[in-house]
Amino acid sequence: MQEEGRLQGKEKGRQEGREEGREEGREEGREEGREEGRQEGGALVLLRQLELKFGPVSEAIRQRVLAADAALLLRWSEKVLTVDSLDEIFD
Repeated sequence: MQEEGRLQGKEKGRQEGREEGREEGREEGREEGREEGRQEGGALVLLRQLELKFGPVSEAIRQRVLAADAALLLRWSEKVLTVDSLDEIFD
């Protein structure tokens, strides 16, 4: 009887652990999705700013912007306001 209770307790613990792991995984996935959305949105805004100020951008610049992280995109977006050329942004 005591052994049966111990086994049931272990199984219950495993089930609770699996559920907790699934919930943590879902939350991590949501956070990754939010970060990707911020990065993608920042890249699109920066590309639009660049095109409005300097005209069409090269494919190399487009790819560089799309590959940048959110912090770098923010720095570049701020520079757009004060520079006179694309080179000044990406130096």
